[in-house]
This record gives sequence, structure tokens and C-alpha cells, in this order.
Amino acid sequence: MPGLFFISSSLYILIMEVILADVLGYCFGVRRAVDTAMLTLESDGQSKVFSLGPLIHNQVALDMLSSKGLSVLKENEIDSLQEGSRVIIRAHGVPPETLAKVEEKKCKLVNATCPKVLASQKNAAKYAALGYTVILAGDRNHGEVVGIAGYAGKKFILVENCQEASEINNFPESESAILLSQTTFSKEEFNGIAEILSQKIKNLKVLNTICSATKERQDALQNLCPKVDGILVVGGKNSANTKRLLQIAENNCKNAALIERADEIPESFFSLEKVGITAGASTPDSVIQAVVKRLKKIK
Repeated sequence: MPGLFFISSSLYILIMEVILADVLGYCFGVRRAVDTAMLTLESDGQSKVFSLGPLIHNQVALDMLSSKGLSVLKENEIDSLQEGSRVIIRAHGVPPETLAKVEEKKCKLVNATCPKVLASQKNAAKYAALGYTVILAGDRNHGEVVGIAGYAGKKFILVENCQEASEINNFPESESAILLSQTTFSKEEFNGIAEILSQKIKNLKVLNTICSATKERQDALQNLCPKVDGILVVGGKNSANTKRLLQIAENNCKNAALIERADEIPESFFSLEKVGITAGASTPDSVIQAVVKRLKKIK
């Protein structure tokens, strides 16, 4: 409990209470990707190890993996790969044509794509083969979205929000469509998109592919906000799920900030009595612990 720590007859120091969200930090898919990368790096020191694009969306974790020998390979650098190199497919996945390019270089592929994302890729390919138009609710240019789009074929539509969904008109009545979602998408936004499209597309199948881990973190944050004076969202600043956590925090708490490291904690937070902490699905446990330790340090 927060309170006053007695120092002398005239000096008291505020003791901060730090409360963690019930669910925060690494999700299963991210932890699996990081563990896979670590095992790959440790298994054979003779060949170079690359991740095809950033393995996950957290710079602290990427710096740690880099220090152990993992190099990030851009898609336009695939031609430079040497035979026998080990290439890890990142948690967000990649399009099938990208996989084919790596295989042509006779490299050792290690697929660390999140199982939830793999399921979405398979659904996109399945329904595309059945003649459906694949509609994906997601963030434009996000790695996961680009990967799924590669499996959806030519009849593919991306919608980022309800406004874009409302702009879809004159969809052929004889054709069918499947609505999928980026795994880290907002459930409320997805439901709104589904409702709009169901009125515009006669033969629409809706498949909610939002990962439960995303909703669990968002729900835990919603429950935490009324209990604290400020919320620190710990995670990558280019992470979609972390940005959504920040939005929830800003909408439900007077003080909210997004930080990647403990040394980025705003000075104003040290004067609060109760500080809540949540963390994106790509945030390492060690970073969360460092933030807690810094907050509890008497100021």
C-alpha cells in the first residue's frame, strides 16, 4: 500500500505503489519466436543466422539477439545470402513468394511465425482457393498483413477501419467474401467493420482471427486504469498492439505514457502514489522488471 515513509521529525518520503496488469508482456507467439532464435543461435556456430525482417517489434529484445549473433535481413537482400545460411522467419510471417526466394538460395529455413498468424495465412489461402474475396481488417504495411495478403491471391481487400469498410460498394451479389483480422487488431473496430460489410456483401463469412492474447491484455488494462493515478505502457513504439494499449490508457487514465526502457519514465510519474504497468506482447520480462525497480526507487 502507498504511504509515507518516516525519515525524521520533519521529513517524509512518498512510497509509491506499483501495480502490474494481470496480463502483460510476452505472448506465446513472441516468446516462441525468441526462444526459437536463441536455440538456433546456440545450435551451430559455423553458419550465419539471419531473421527475415525484425523478429519481433521490440528494439530491446532485438538488440539482445543482435549481441548474440542474429542479423536482420531485408527482403531486398535475399540475393546476397550464402548457401547454408540459417534464416529465421519472423513472428509476423512473410508472403509465400518470399519463402520461395529463400529456399532457392539453399538456406536452412527456421519458421518462427506465430501459430495464430500461420492459421490466418492458411485460412486466406483456403478461401482464396475456393474463389472467395479475402477481406482483411488490419493495419496497412504491417508485416503480418503483408504476409497474409500474399496468401490471399488477387481477390484481396484491406480495410483499416469502419470508414474504409463503408466505402466498399457494388460488391457482386453472386460472389462470396471472407472477413479475417490481423491478430492484434481492435476487437471493437473489427466488430464495426463486420457489421458494415454484412450489410453490403450478401455472401459474407466472418472469421474473427484476433488473438485472445491481444484482448486479454486490453481487458486487463481496462481493469487496471481505475485503480491507479497513471499508466506506463512498456513496449516497442512501432508495435501495433502496444500503440493500442497506449490508446486505451490515454482514454481511461489521466496520466499515460509509452516507454521502451526504464530510463524513459517521465519525471512526473515519480510523484504519483499509484502507478500501473502494462506491456505489449513483444516486451521482454527483464524490461518490465527494470521499470518496476526504477519506479520503486525512493526519489
